Amino acid sequence: MEIIRVKDAAAGGKKAFEIIQQAMKDGIHTLGLATGSTPITLYQEMMASDLDFSEMTSVNLDEYVGLGGEDKQSYRYFMNENLFNQKPFKETFVPNGKAEDLIAECKRYDDVIATHPIDIQILGIGRNGHIGFNEPGTPLDSKTSVVDLTESTIEANKRFFDKIEDVPTKAVSMGIGSILQGKKMVLMAYGEDKADAIAGMVNGPVTTDLPASALQNHADVVVIVDDAAASKL
Repeated sequence: MEIIRVKDAAAGGKKAFEIIQQAMKDGIHTLGLATGSTPITLYQEMMASDLDFSEMTSVNLDEYVGLGGEDKQSYRYFMNENLFNQKPFKETFVPNGKAEDLIAECKRYDDVIATHPIDIQILGIGRNGHIGFNEPGTPLDSKTSVVDLTESTIEANKRFFDKIEDVPTKAVSMGIGSILQGKKMVLMAYGEDKADAIAGMVNGPVTTDLPASALQNHADVVVIVDDAAASKL
């Protein structure tokens, strides 16, 4: 696990972009992408660059159950606004949160991952150590599934909604096992509130109590952190 310390989120975005830029020169085809505030500086670097993504495929980690791509709080909308509208990809995959049969949607999404092996998986980390929406207790070999969001995750996400009652309580998320199929992991974390999770992920036991600790079992992981997030390493 390679730890890269950066000054702030802007510098972290530049570093993650450099990794993607070099990998594209080396011929990668598929990016696994994440939503939330953490990867925004990376997406800003991608949009400002002269890189052409029109032959690239993207596969997103997750989507809220009940929200369609036209909903401004959906992760499909987020990706369109923060990357895809400015930098079109050949294909972009986000789980369908409005699928009538969510179990079938999870199976379909794992088939997408199998058909489009992920070369670089971009990750953030939750304060409770979740990656994707894989909350503590999730089996470390899990596949894409419908997950119940914890109170802490709902609380963390309420800032994006008018009121907490509007925050979805379920999501379709790549499983930890699905995520670990990616060839290279690039996880970013900024701020003191992520310090405990980062310390547990890097130095703690591999345990379902901290889902991101499963990354210790992956052969190629880059962790990009500012001093605050790295303060307990």
